[in-house]
Amino acid sequence: MSARIETLVILGAGGDLTSRLLLPGLASLLASSRAQPIRLMGVDRGPMTDAKWRALVTKAFKDFPSKLAEKVIAETTYLQADATSAEDLERVLTTATGRTALYFALPPAVAAMVCSTLAAIDLTPGIVLALEKPFGTDLASARSLNRLVTRLVPEEQVFRVDHFLGKSTVLNLLGLRFANRIFEPLLSAQNVAHVEVRFEEELGLEGRAGYYDKAGALVDMIQSHLLLVLALATMEPPATVGSEDLRGSMAQLLRATRPWKRDGTEGRRARYTAGTVGRRKMPSYASEKGVEPARKTETLAELTVAIDNWRWAGVPFVLRSGKALGNPRQEIVFTFRDVPHLPTGFEGPSRQATLRIGIKPATMSLDLVTNGRDDPFDLEWETLNAEFGPSELSAYGEVLAELLEGDPTLSVRGDIAEECWRIVSPVLAAWRKDLVPLETYPAGSHGPKSWR
Repeated sequence: MSARIETLVILGAGGDLTSRLLLPGLASLLASSRAQPIRLMGVDRGPMTDAKWRALVTKAFKDFPSKLAEKVIAETTYLQADATSAEDLERVLTTATGRTALYFALPPAVAAMVCSTLAAIDLTPGIVLALEKPFGTDLASARSLNRLVTRLVPEEQVFRVDHFLGKSTVLNLLGLRFANRIFEPLLSAQNVAHVEVRFEEELGLEGRAGYYDKAGALVDMIQSHLLLVLALATMEPPATVGSEDLRGSMAQLLRATRPWKRDGTEGRRARYTAGTVGRRKMPSYASEKGVEPARKTETLAELTVAIDNWRWAGVPFVLRSGKALGNPRQEIVFTFRDVPHLPTGFEGPSRQATLRIGIKPATMSLDLVTNGRDDPFDLEWETLNAEFGPSELSAYGEVLAELLEGDPTLSVRGDIAEECWRIVSPVLAAWRKDLVPLETYPAGSHGPKSWR
């Protein structure tokens, strides 16, 4: 393991990502058993006093008080700087002490510009570059960015952040699959009819038009988060859970993955119109502030993929994510095939058994067929339920812990980032050509009626 990080520099410190996710994640880490001393620096283009920056950090830390957090707040500083300026970046790196992590809380295009600027200056030894998803904006830009950052630092010093890899339930997939003999032999094409990976939300745009309207549900969620979850749920057992073995198994799985229809027309897309989610009235996406309706940005995307390997050949995997949905589900569902033969005389169950792994909340359920209470030959369903133990860290806390400890296990390796873009590229191309219609659904509904 590499030496730990001593200074965490957040580029884009005044942005929403920093206050909403990064700083609370850091606070959860500082209050945990994995806490370590860290110097925090905020950097952004706008003017801000140290006192105002400390007030922002204090507000973000309020739910995770600790002595170490108080120390970080007391010592943190803010530096006004343009991260695309070589002179300003040199000033930032000179101000940092010890081994430094540069966290890019910046839009993808700006992050790429900063990396180009870094190529023109001398970097401090051991510096780690932490880049938020999406890594690039398409396959070509991801490849180009990979070539650039690996010219700056070795791959083990590039930390591509996808906070889904820090979700405790997602990490629990590894223990569930590989430490329980009952499950691993069942999870194959011989026994599984189809698989769904869903992450649906009640939330709408929430003021994120600047990013989301250029990305949409496919890029924002499926291209990154859900494909990584799919890889963990279906990959072959790694020799170890060390960074190279684990990420190598993920990469191997993703290399075998493709759209069910190779031309990309299998995918479906839709966006919400005005409606009510719970008690909240929500305007149509097209009328949200900052949205350009002509872009045809989808807020609900569904993609069916195939995995062309021995274990999963012929099994459809449905990845679905959307916003402003009623009764949203966030889960992985393995639906099993029927038994090869049911003895005559049994009244069989009316549906197929499932293994459900809840991402939020962190639960698991397994369907079993049992003899009926009134008539033993009238088969009934019983469901075994379990809850996963909560993590002491938030998803961002887990990712930051790995980053600051110098462990790249929860970092998205460069080839994995490229494979994710390769998989969705035919779908994005089909959508740009309008080969797949953009449907609509009222906010608060389950999606377009034609999808049910």
